[in-house]
Amino acid sequence: MTGAAACLGGFNGITVVIHGSSGCYFYPATLLHVPLHGTFIMENEVIFGSEQRLHEVLDGLSVKGNKIAVIMTCVPAILGEDVRSMLKDYDVILVDSPGFSGDVETGYKKALSVLAPSVDPVIEGINIDGACLLDPFSCGNVREIVRLLGSASVPVGTVFCSDRLERVEHAAAYTMGTNMDFTSGVGTWLGGTLGFEEISATFKKIAMVYPEADISPVNEEIEWEDERIVRACDKYLRRFNPPQAIIFSGFSYATFAARTLKHYLDAEILYVGSRNVPGISSYPVEHVQGFSRVTSLIRQFNPDLVIGSSFERSVGGRAAFVGLTPPLRGRVNLAPHPVAGITGTLSFIENVLNACMDRVK
Repeated sequence: MTGAAACLGGFNGITVVIHGSSGCYFYPATLLHVPLHGTFIMENEVIFGSEQRLHEVLDGLSVKGNKIAVIMTCVPAILGEDVRSMLKDYDVILVDSPGFSGDVETGYKKALSVLAPSVDPVIEGINIDGACLLDPFSCGNVREIVRLLGSASVPVGTVFCSDRLERVEHAAAYTMGTNMDFTSGVGTWLGGTLGFEEISATFKKIAMVYPEADISPVNEEIEWEDERIVRACDKYLRRFNPPQAIIFSGFSYATFAARTLKHYLDAEILYVGSRNVPGISSYPVEHVQGFSRVTSLIRQFNPDLVIGSSFERSVGGRAAFVGLTPPLRGRVNLAPHPVAGITGTLSFIENVLNACMDRVK
């Protein structure tokens, strides 16, 4: 349900309605930080049906002009109500995405499939994939990739999912990604942007399919910033031992973090706890969903560095901590910090070095 709301809520021109209880509304509302609406069904709607309540909410929103998207949650799904029949007189998008039907990534992809994105052959540029409101680094990622594409004189296609609704049906023919846990499947895939090696490979492909591109500024920036990171990490390693790290995040970010820590700091990657189903990895990894398992792994390995969310921070003890996945509570987040792109790698290494140095002070 939250994944579906994260997808639909990212498009300008959609009004999202959570059809369910107050808890079903407030959970995504506190994480996504965009305007959402709810039906807030109560006990009497559970007993006598929620059609009247749903119509009341839709009638109030219809006058605002946006396309309305209704997301089904667990209660109406369990009740077995024919919500599609209830909506026959309304021009709305219906996404049947209760929490028991899958994880965040499943809901995100299901909602996007309902929007039916398509390639428009007359549109130039490169689409940007992987923008998800649930990801606290999503806005920074998009801005960073727009910057890099501008440096290479390449126009931006559709941003999935952070764009105008009408651009969903007019995507460019090629797509690059920021967070591969949230891919659209639209257009020909050119590659990701997590880490310098991946960025270089992706822009090399961009140059092949977009002859007008000039990727030399991107390559020069990568070379310059790589040298800066090496100098900073060498300085750290002259004073301290390489960190022993345990990582909890979505598989895409976790793999980036492990690869980057190993490359620049010769870190020992003790374990990777993937929030979603992991792919192939050269590091010890498992699909970790429960807080008890998180606590057990941190106590078992006793790492110097914990990367994850506020949950992992709460049981990390004296280990250095770097936030990489939601929720990240207890801190103010205003600036659009990226994980993807050149600035994303710089920011990640900067946070790691500062956190590790603060730990030993």
